[in-house]
Amino acid sequence: MGSTTVVIGPALGIAAGAAVLLTALVAWRARLGVSRAVVVAAVRATLQLGAVSLLIGAIVGSVLASAAFVALMVVVAARTGGKRMTDDRTGWWAALPVALAPLPVVAALVVGGVVPPTGIAVIPMAGILVGGTMTATALAGRRALDELRTRRGEVEAALSLGFLPRDAAMEIARPTAAQALVPALDQTRTVGLVTLPGAFVGMLLGGATPVQAGAVQLLVLIMLLAVETVAVAVTVEMVCRGWIRRAG
Repeated sequence: MGSTTVVIGPALGIAAGAAVLLTALVAWRARLGVSRAVVVAAVRATLQLGAVSLLIGAIVGSVLASAAFVALMVVVAARTGGKRMTDDRTGWWAALPVALAPLPVVAALVVGGVVPPTGIAVIPMAGILVGGTMTATALAGRRALDELRTRRGEVEAALSLGFLPRDAAMEIARPTAAQALVPALDQTRTVGLVTLPGAFVGMLLGGATPVQAGAVQLLVLIMLLAVETVAVAVTVEMVCRGWIRRAG
């Protein structure tokens, strides 16, 4: 085990367990209503990462198996993002923004020689980008739907002035939904000054030089900003066209 890696052992488990308990306790004392969700999320993360770590180790040598795993990522991300927006079955439309930008971007990076055509390189890159679009899609859709419900009177007023339904909804939903890009923008603006994101830290722990780690992190941040912008734009368009809606 190299000196730059995290030491896997009892101390790691104790540190993680203590962090989960502390988080749940603070959430309970502050009455945030997420204490149970914190514990469940931590347990699920432990089980899922354990299983995925073993699975990735078995499939990274196969291009087809790696592609199938990326497809599974998209399905799970679409379901998660869709459920965050609405309980209506139209939430499955989240699959479009979740997949529309990340998959072509990863393919282009591989074809262009930026990312090696191996599972060990493609799966992490796809996971980062799909995860980013999942979050952006969920936030944009949820905020757009909330805003349209809260400001229904303004939408009807716009319709009375001759706006088409899509245009009337867009005037209300677009500004709020665009806030879904704030986390990605802030992370990109402050990288290196406030935060050292996961790709950078992970590569350093893996033995890469700071320059190599910085180059990869820069690529990840720029690609994330690009795919999340596309995801937000597509999500708002679908909400305003009524493709994604709330039940009832």
